[in-house]
Amino acid sequence: MRVRLGYVAIALGLPHTTSSGNVTYKYYQKLKAEEKINKLKQVTYANLMALKQILEYNQKKEIHFYRITSALVPLGTHPEVNWDYRPIFNVEFKMLGDLLRESKMRVDTHPDQFNVLNSLDEQIVQNTQRNLWFHVRLFQDLGYPHPKMVLHVGSAAGGKKVALERFMDNFRRFPDEITRCLILENDDKSFTAKETLGLCQKLGIPMVLDVHHHLCNNEGEALKQLLPEILHTWRGEALPAKIHFSSPKDGAKDKKHADYIDAGSFVEFLELCQPFNQDIDVMIEAKKKDSALFKLADSIRYLRKDWIWRDASTFEL
Repeated sequence: MRVRLGYVAIALGLPHTTSSGNVTYKYYQKLKAEEKINKLKQVTYANLMALKQILEYNQKKEIHFYRITSALVPLGTHPEVNWDYRPIFNVEFKMLGDLLRESKMRVDTHPDQFNVLNSLDEQIVQNTQRNLWFHVRLFQDLGYPHPKMVLHVGSAAGGKKVALERFMDNFRRFPDEITRCLILENDDKSFTAKETLGLCQKLGIPMVLDVHHHLCNNEGEALKQLLPEILHTWRGEALPAKIHFSSPKDGAKDKKHADYIDAGSFVEFLELCQPFNQDIDVMIEAKKKDSALFKLADSIRYLRKDWIWRDASTFEL
């Protein structure tokens, strides 16, 4: 069983480097006509160059799994701006895509919580579709062959049974270009791992298990009983099953993420997975980002000296 560790968006090992530089719509409106596009181009270019630095850093540090920020292109999905950034930066996108292919790095995205595919408000559903197109086109511009974006099930309005039906109905009327990229994650307050698993099975798409969310939100289901079916949703996929792992900041069921990962709990989880002998990629969702990944790796080496390390972030049980 091979495990690869990844992290989210910001590399703390690269101080003052961010691929999420922003231009607010309020600020954008205050600019003169000729300044608007120049400002958007300036910040987007800086973000793309920062992403290049981060990907090169990951390659150097032997990190093979990374989540790209959803804020790469400022106002890229704003309906009142609607600027055509893709041809402007086609060279930069190709460069980044070449870097991903060269390094064989796995990347994905996690559209923010405002994207609610099963909202009762049709305008929110349409906004969600527009935002998800942005992610699809990003993968297209990068030439990335395994595009995946993580969503939560979303709204429980009207009761969870009705909300799950609403999700399926909306999912089936979304374009194939979007739905083939979607993977669903259980959340910490509404839809449990068991409920999310059932939805993924009905739709025939992979499920991302968030272990922390399961601890905060379950109906007594043992993770050990759910794991085989969760992992099975990834059968036939080009990449291994994806897991999210974080540690509570304060108390067992605190929903906030801690700075680092509790290595003992992480090792216990991996040993729960071990009998299934299926490779997994684990996204570390900790405030200290790549620093938390490296600290966790050091702790695992100490706690399980018989596990075999292939490089700085990859090991086998």
